[in-house]
Amino acid sequence: MANPIQEILEKQVLTVAKAMEDKIDDEIASLEKLDEDDLEVLRERRLKQMKKTAEKKKRWISLGHGEYSEIHSEKDFFSVVKASERVVCHFYRENWPCKVMDKHMSILAKQHIETRFVKIQAEKSPFLAERLKIVVLPTLALIKNTKVDDYVVGFNELGGKDDFSTEDLEERIARAQVIHYEGESSSLKAKSTTQVRRNVRQSARSDSDSE
Repeated sequence: MANPIQEILEKQVLTVAKAMEDKIDDEIASLEKLDEDDLEVLRERRLKQMKKTAEKKKRWISLGHGEYSEIHSEKDFFSVVKASERVVCHFYRENWPCKVMDKHMSILAKQHIETRFVKIQAEKSPFLAERLKIVVLPTLALIKNTKVDDYVVGFNELGGKDDFSTEDLEERIARAQVIHYEGESSSLKAKSTTQVRRNVRQSARSDSDSE
């Protein structure tokens, strides 16, 4: 006796396969209709895209993207935020939790060249720490267009322990759309999140937890 569930699954597989086959046939038919002029236009368009991407990456690298670097003064912080559209700034002190965060930040800086990854010592940045109400360390400030969109405070959102993975942190940062993320949970980018927006020069956080 035939298994009805198996029959349903087989029909679904055949339906998907047929749809994929039809899509491929349509794409092949479209390509066959292209003449040399059309292909040249596509080639030129692709070359322009590649050139634009290369120029963008070159500019990012010139600004320090691709590396995880330290900011040594509050003045430099504002310069970094002004120069790069997307910035992840780690407010740290010399302790074990912050060193754990450093490890993951170093990896992500290389993987996400579109974003600037930096750190600044909170105790040596009293103006910033007060303005942004940085209390718990480590804290990541997720910045877009000179505004702090979101924070990652401690490890609470990363499982509450220091053994979280780089992917866990990557997904969390992706929720604020401060990095381009194409992983399995890329749908996180579309989720609405409660974002605390402020201009880094003028606004202050009022709902931070105490350490």
